[in-house]
Order: sequence, then C-alpha cells, then structure tokens
Amino acid sequence: MTAADPRPLTGEPVALDLLNTRWTVDGTPLDLFAGAAGLTRVEGVAVWLESAGLADRFRAGAPALVHLLTAREALSRAVADPADASARALLDAVLDHGRVRLTLTPEGPGERAEFADPAWGPAWTAVRAYLELLGSAPGRVRTCASGDCGLRFHDTSPDGTRLRCGSAACHDRA
Repeated sequence: MTAADPRPLTGEPVALDLLNTRWTVDGTPLDLFAGAAGLTRVEGVAVWLESAGLADRFRAGAPALVHLLTAREALSRAVADPADASARALLDAVLDHGRVRLTLTPEGPGERAEFADPAWGPAWTAVRAYLELLGSAPGRVRTCASGDCGLRFHDTSPDGTRLRCGSAACHDRA
C-alpha cells in the first residue's frame, strides 16, 4: 500500500503534477522526492506514480527518481522561460529515451509508448504531457498567484482567467 500524498494540490496534468512535487507550506519548501512527510525518496516516487495514475505502468526506484528529477528540472525551466534553449534541449534529451509506437487496437488506431530503459517511462510521460499541453492550451499553464504558493496548474476555467491553484490554502486566502 502506498502512503497518502501529502501535497496540497494533485490531479493536474501529469507534467504539472510532477512540477508540484515541490511546494511551500508556511514559507518552508517541501519536496516529495526529498523526504517530505517522512517518506524516503523512492517512496515519494511511488506516491507520485500512484497519484498521477502511472503506478500500473511504471515502477518506483532509484533510476526512475533520477530521471524524474531531470524531467522536473527541465519542465520547471521551460515553464518559467519558454525561450530557454537549454531547457528545451533538456526536454528533448528526456524525450530521446522513449518513442511512440502506432498500433491498431480493436477500437481502432492507437499508440503505445516504448522505452529501451523502462525507468525513463515516468519522466518521458511527463515531458510528453507537457508538449501536449503546449499543443492544446499553451496560454493556460499557470503559476498560482497566491503569495508564496508557486504551484502550477492548468487553467480550465471557461474564460481562462483563473489565478489561483485551487489548493485549500490558496482558496482560503482568496
């Protein structure tokens, strides 16, 4: 059984959910992959995989942790500055570790991700999800405007004007 996810905001698209593995409570920075809530680093990966809906596809372990940290850094830099060429290169480097294979399923055309090293799967999936967000709603990837929160969210409001992440703490501040 996986421990409960201690993060204040979950359920965002997987790329943003990976970014939200770092958060702040009362000015104290916390990191799901660095012992937040008394979890080991690998337990933090297991909690994130479960929360992100990836636990049935990928295994938590030290290699997956290293790759997730790489992807998280690349995503953080790319979201902060979309023009950052080094962030784009790092995202591309993560994507080099997987590919999409087209398939034909009983329901019709499909696709399946393939990895030479399955430990890259979660990181690759998060970066690919970011590309999908950029393709469908690039202006709706937001950083919470509530004080020192800093959590990332996908603005799904009808008029695209949401400012806060929706965590309980930020909702109460509003």
